Amino acid sequence: MTSDRMAQAPDAPLSDEERARLIAIVRDRSFRTGKFTLASGRESTLYFNLKPTLMQPEGSYLAARGLLALAADARPDFAGGLEMGAVPILGAIAALSHLAGKPVATFFVRKKPKDHGTRLAIEGLRDGETLSGKRVLMVDDVTTTGGSTMKAIEAARSEGAIVEDAVSVLDREEGAVENFAAAGVRLRSVLRARDFV
Repeated sequence: MTSDRMAQAPDAPLSDEERARLIAIVRDRSFRTGKFTLASGRESTLYFNLKPTLMQPEGSYLAARGLLALAADARPDFAGGLEMGAVPILGAIAALSHLAGKPVATFFVRKKPKDHGTRLAIEGLRDGETLSGKRVLMVDDVTTTGGSTMKAIEAARSEGAIVEDAVSVLDREEGAVENFAAAGVRLRSVLRARDFV
């Protein structure tokens, strides 16, 4: 880690240079063009698989910093998201929030509860810990229409969580902002599809 990075607060907004670097990492590791069917069922000529970016140290660091800066005014008690997209970034968010002195615990929502063990749908909470009355920030790697994250929002709200804010590393700009707004949730993103076309 360079001394410049160590001088940055762990939750400081990305500089223009850092944002450009994150775009370059995504372009190199996570962006393809062609013909693709998305999780929403839509077809697109742009495809983003952010896991290779979020599993790379610099990409994970820059994405988590960008998300924490966007969420600073939400003051969440927890950050969570649906498996698998949110999982790689949630650990980085937890670690950086601790370094910033503003700890945010994290959890993830299973698409389907395990059929063994505790059979939990929400993973990451200790025994007896609850989301009831807690402010929860929803996190995703990529949003298109927001359908995947809405599943996580519904799961958290069913446990009594207050969910009014969501962040995504990249918004494909295909209706997620509007769909979240209709559900009373503000969505912000570090990057947008327009950064890559």
